[in-house]
Amino acid sequence: MTLSRRCFLRTTATALAVTPYFWTSSKANAEDKNSRLRLGMIGCGGKGRDDSRLASMHGDFVAVCDVDRKQAERYATNRELNGDEKRKLDIYADHRELLARDDIDVVICATPDHWHTPIYVDALRAGKHVYGEKPMTLTIDEVKVLRKVVAESKGTLQVGNQQRSCQWFREAIAIAQSGILGENLTATCYLGKGQKGGPFKAKPVPDSLDWDRWLGQTPLVPYMPQRCHHAFRWWYEYSGGKLTDWGAHHIDIAQWALGAIDSGPVEIEGIGVHDSRENCFNTAQTFRGTLKFANGTKLIFEDGGKETNGILLQGDRERIFVNRGKLVGNMVNKITADSKWNARIRDAAGELYQGPYGLPEKVLENYDNFGEFDDSNWEGVKQSHMGNLFKCIKAGAKPISDVVTVGNSTISCHLANIGLRLGRKLVWDPASERFESDDEANAMLSRKQRTGYEIKTA
Repeated sequence: MTLSRRCFLRTTATALAVTPYFWTSSKANAEDKNSRLRLGMIGCGGKGRDDSRLASMHGDFVAVCDVDRKQAERYATNRELNGDEKRKLDIYADHRELLARDDIDVVICATPDHWHTPIYVDALRAGKHVYGEKPMTLTIDEVKVLRKVVAESKGTLQVGNQQRSCQWFREAIAIAQSGILGENLTATCYLGKGQKGGPFKAKPVPDSLDWDRWLGQTPLVPYMPQRCHHAFRWWYEYSGGKLTDWGAHHIDIAQWALGAIDSGPVEIEGIGVHDSRENCFNTAQTFRGTLKFANGTKLIFEDGGKETNGILLQGDRERIFVNRGKLVGNMVNKITADSKWNARIRDAAGELYQGPYGLPEKVLENYDNFGEFDDSNWEGVKQSHMGNLFKCIKAGAKPISDVVTVGNSTISCHLANIGLRLGRKLVWDPASERFESDDEANAMLSRKQRTGYEIKTA
């Protein structure tokens, strides 16, 4: 049966003394005009277009920033961002100039991955709140930097792992953690194959593009269109391929389902096919690997299989499959028909964020039965995730995609890539966040940053 349903839990009405996760209603209204915050957009590509559209429900844009002036110009005259006013937003090529403005409260960042941490750090230290795209960082050491900066800042950072704001993903986590599936819990994340391409040739830099600034902390190389804009994700210099693209979503949910989101794996092993030629896409094209956790659970990540995108959760008794369109499995059908189990899983879904990171009370005002879900509600999921940031800003609460737990799953994505690149078993210490007796692997925890573009660590 296909159900049209709400995809998230309503927030509690009262701000709490502690800093809980704060859930957002699927029908949250746009903010009152008199209380709307002022927004700045950094990164005006395709993803930025979607994020800014969602953010404009809650605030008013006053400025945009992009190293490609052509992209920034399109945003500056976008009526969806400007509302009914016939005006042009201010344009910047350097994000630091936008952040220096006292009249901007919230920054939406949708740049390529290698610029995420530098901009999040600068924005938080400038006293701004941030909605930042995933993956949270380019490296594992950048996760440590962001933890420190967020802890020292009064600003709120919400990372764009929208699946956390979707009811049926949370239900899948609750089913896995309830014990219904049995012992020996394993998650398999199907992420899809990476891209092949190259060798590519250098081209003249477009007049509208500041190529040096686009490269930022990464090595200075000749301009190639295939390195820039959307294709950046297929280069390790700027991203991590499928592991930090879809992995940032699915590994995040799977790690939570396995009860391991408060730490990290202890063992990594994998194999991937890479193109080692110069000026070619160099992230993994095909891959398969495993992350093992201290609690005995296992997370498998691979490029394909019968399902090319989604998460299979299975124990020694039952299994379920979840992606952005459905939550299915024999056990899902049994739960739907059994009010006792339905109530048990409902309670588990409400308690997911209790404990060291969680809610002090259940917030289950709107809960539907299980079933196969229509993916037409994904727009609502995105609205909820963006709205969660603005609710948390007002309440002084912790966002659903916080720096601690997202940082842990981001580290898992980076560890998976390191395992694929080295092609051998690695032993990881989640406490020290170092590989055991492995200088080669530990050298991959950070990157050399180009002079003039170093991330400010203090």
